Amino acid sequence: MNDRYLTVTALTKYIKRKLSHDPHLKEVWLRGEVSNFKRHSRGHMYLTLKDEQSRIQAVMFAGNNRFLKFVPENGMNVLIRGEINVYEPMGSYQLYIQEMQPDGIGELYLAFEQLKNKLEQEGIFAIEKKKRIPSFPKHIGVITSPTGAAIRDILTTIKRRYPIVKVSIFPVVVQGKMAASSVSKAIDYVNRHIDCDVLIVGRGGGSIEDLWGFNEEMVARAIEQSKIPIISAVGHETDTTISDFAADIRAATPTGAAEIAVPSLVEVHEQINNLTSRLSRSMNVLHSDGSKRLNRLRRSYAFKYPEQLLRQKEQDLDRIIEHLNNRTAQVQKSYSEKLSYLQNRLRQQHPAGEIETNRKAVKNTTKQLQSNFDAVLSGGKEQFYKHLEKLSLLNPLDTIKRGYAIPYTSEDQVVNDIHKVQQDDVLKVKVRNGMIYSKVDRTEEESE
Repeated sequence: MNDRYLTVTALTKYIKRKLSHDPHLKEVWLRGEVSNFKRHSRGHMYLTLKDEQSRIQAVMFAGNNRFLKFVPENGMNVLIRGEINVYEPMGSYQLYIQEMQPDGIGELYLAFEQLKNKLEQEGIFAIEKKKRIPSFPKHIGVITSPTGAAIRDILTTIKRRYPIVKVSIFPVVVQGKMAASSVSKAIDYVNRHIDCDVLIVGRGGGSIEDLWGFNEEMVARAIEQSKIPIISAVGHETDTTISDFAADIRAATPTGAAEIAVPSLVEVHEQINNLTSRLSRSMNVLHSDGSKRLNRLRRSYAFKYPEQLLRQKEQDLDRIIEHLNNRTAQVQKSYSEKLSYLQNRLRQQHPAGEIETNRKAVKNTTKQLQSNFDAVLSGGKEQFYKHLEKLSLLNPLDTIKRGYAIPYTSEDQVVNDIHKVQQDDVLKVKVRNGMIYSKVDRTEEESE
């Protein structure tokens, strides 16, 4: 009974054998959209291929994707050739991708745009990194195929324009899978071992596949790292490659690169002749002007009668010295008078005179104040004595001295009315030489 039950592994292996022997699943062609794309550190690519209703897990191993010209991205529509099989550890079927290309756009064109954007963001194409091409190079290196039409055009143009320059050819493969490696190694070799002033890197025209070696990243980085200025000359005028953007200058054709690399000896001779003519004319003008000036000097009074001119200048010098002495004496006299005037003003306004004047004023003011004070004090004394005399007449103490007395209640109130006291009240009676204490026996009112 138990023999009827299978293990999961056995079932999975059975399904895997079924799928593996199905000829329709050995080679399938699919169109779909990439999602969940991931590149493993070992180089394998994992993704999900989907359409509007379904999805399938897929893997493209490093051995297959190393020749891929572009990098898949999420949302990209692709065309795929592969095989359907079972991944036993998970018990799931998946697509094993063997080939992949963009759907609706050329694979090489997409790879070109992706690499161009990547290198541009890194600053490989920055203008400030471009090196200047020397005006009169002594040694030119040409990196290209030794048998193509490009090398013939370059050599013919250089020989025609500037035959005195040294030209070295560095043969490379310019087409196929080895082209990028061959070109980049040649650039590195020349930089390390050959003393060149400028390098021409390129080839003749062709399809995008033929020119693809110059669209590889390793070539662009070799050009960017080169210490020698590089002129890119790939294809015809309408052809554009990554090496054109990375180079210090781009030439439309190999012939154009040679024209940029070297000057025209004929044009240089013409420039030299023009400069020589300009220099000769300038020298003739200077010579003519100098001769005229020399003749004027020779005909001048100074050269004809130098002794008379010298005596005249001596007289002029005496007159100037005399004038200077007179002027000096005038200035000295003027300053002496001004100094005397200032000294007189200083004596007139000397602080000692001001101090003496102010001292006398203070003394007079003090005497005046003293006199005024004495007068005010004398008047005050007279007024004081007058008031004192009046006060003495009204002073009750003087009345007491004449035999009168002043009675007070116990609360020190003057008794001037019999109604202010009662019988048995104690009175204090003020007399001339003391106080008498008495008690009221009785009161008696008198009529007015």
